[in-house]
Amino acid sequence: MESGLVDPLVDPRRLVQLDAVHNFRDLGGYPARDGLVTRWRQLYRADGLYRLTEADIEVIRGLGLHTVIDLRTHEELAERGTFPHRSIEVTFTHHPVIDTTWEMTEHVDKSAHEFLTWAYRDMLRVGSQTLGRAINDLAAPGALPAVFHCAAGKDRTGLLAALVLSSLGVPRSVVLADYGLTAGAMERMRAWAVREYPELAESMADTPSAFLAALPEALGEVLAEVEAAHGSLDEFVRSIGVPPASIDALAAAFLAEP
Repeated sequence: MESGLVDPLVDPRRLVQLDAVHNFRDLGGYPARDGLVTRWRQLYRADGLYRLTEADIEVIRGLGLHTVIDLRTHEELAERGTFPHRSIEVTFTHHPVIDTTWEMTEHVDKSAHEFLTWAYRDMLRVGSQTLGRAINDLAAPGALPAVFHCAAGKDRTGLLAALVLSSLGVPRSVVLADYGLTAGAMERMRAWAVREYPELAESMADTPSAFLAALPEALGEVLAEVEAAHGSLDEFVRSIGVPPASIDALAAAFLAEP
């Protein structure tokens, strides 16, 4: 970890404590380009915000969110609902990265690494332009503070977080460390489900372990492939419809002196 960086695994500001959402995390405090750092309380990543309780909504209200980006499929929104944007006034945008969730029976025999590298390549194959639109939304004037999320806050959210942070010059080791924090969130979700949401607990018990894993080396392998194919992640981000002006605008809003 780079000198002077607060360890993301222990920084008490990282995790936003909520009752029914377990992976709502602040992306502040990371070293970025030009000697700057990402600002606290400006950009968050999260899991299923449709589960927010009334107490959770009050916590979220205190964050002063302007933008919520939902990366789940149309079917997931229809079945489970969305962020309570009628209770908290925000700009709510739906950017489904994949058309349908992955069929577990097709991947039951894969290792966690094999499944995750396949999944991230698949998301980049079918959802790159959607990820680009989400980045542009985050860069829009007045978009921050913002949160983007999927169901577990792991794969779709993890890939978007990696692209955003990398575009702002956050070192690869930090990008992958941030992604790896989801492993703890999955354990928190599992424990909560056993106590409060038996249907989800049963679903998680029936889910192949590879689907619940968060392996930084798997994401790192796919990001390295993207770099090799495009010359750099910056070039890849440009290729999916995000102009340098958008990254500069996001940097102006999200980066600050340490």
